[in-house]
Amino acid sequence: MTLSLLTALLPIALLIVLGAWLKRSQFLADNFWAQAERLAYYVLLPSLFFHGLATAKLDGMHFQSMVSVLIVSTVVVSLMLVSARALITTNDAAFTSIFQGGIRFNNYVGVSIAAGLFGVQGIALAAVANAAIVPTVNILCVLVFAKYGAGGRMPLSKVLKQLALNPLLLSCLAGGLIQVTGLGLPIGVEPVLKALGQASLPLGLLCVGAALEFGSMRQWLRPVGYSSLVKFLVMPLVTLGACHLFGLGGKAAIAALLFQALPTASSSYIMARQLGGDAPLMAGIIACQTLLAGVALPIVILAVTQWV
Repeated sequence: MTLSLLTALLPIALLIVLGAWLKRSQFLADNFWAQAERLAYYVLLPSLFFHGLATAKLDGMHFQSMVSVLIVSTVVVSLMLVSARALITTNDAAFTSIFQGGIRFNNYVGVSIAAGLFGVQGIALAAVANAAIVPTVNILCVLVFAKYGAGGRMPLSKVLKQLALNPLLLSCLAGGLIQVTGLGLPIGVEPVLKALGQASLPLGLLCVGAALEFGSMRQWLRPVGYSSLVKFLVMPLVTLGACHLFGLGGKAAIAALLFQALPTASSSYIMARQLGGDAPLMAGIIACQTLLAGVALPIVILAVTQWV
């Protein structure tokens, strides 16, 4: 398991390093990065989520229980974070980054590890996890940005507008509708969406590396610590409790625990940049959690799976 984890995490770390080098070497013009972030947020990430949900193979006897475990654990931990907001930080924008670091997950790492551990069945379990968590975390993050983003608290009408127009939520909804109705994607469209979605992962990680401000590393320590504590300890424990509550066991429970203990996603940075969060801090959390996951993830998974 440890080898599968490290194999999945290594390319992510290398892409972040490459992004940092490209920015500091001025190989690309500074205005490239803002346009790359916009492309990722409005085109590439929506393609990734839409394609993933529309084409996921969700058949399986554990589907309902696994979805319930993942949604309930995500919502519970989100409520815990919001309740502890005053104890975590006095900076609203920083809180949005800590929040995303605590509840979002890296799809690429999850699918790679699940496939390595369980083969074809692992890919199916990963599809269920994505179908449950992706829409849930995007709704929760939009709500948190609406309250704590740099623009200040939004009135209800603007919150609803943010939800209605958010490209990540719209793509999740559209992909879910395709999945539920069984319509499938038109010939020629599916490979285009797949290619665009795959492009979101390396581009997003390059943007994360470019946004790293190493002079601020000391200021990251506490926020990284909070978000990583939630991600690698609180979230797995809450998920373990949800597994017992809903009677989920075996490989499905291990997959649920795996996805809830993954380092946060590169899409967190894109969302922070677009919705008024602390984007440099978010980049730091992504980079640090990716490195920490090489040690923390095997320990967490081996420990908690003893109880499923």
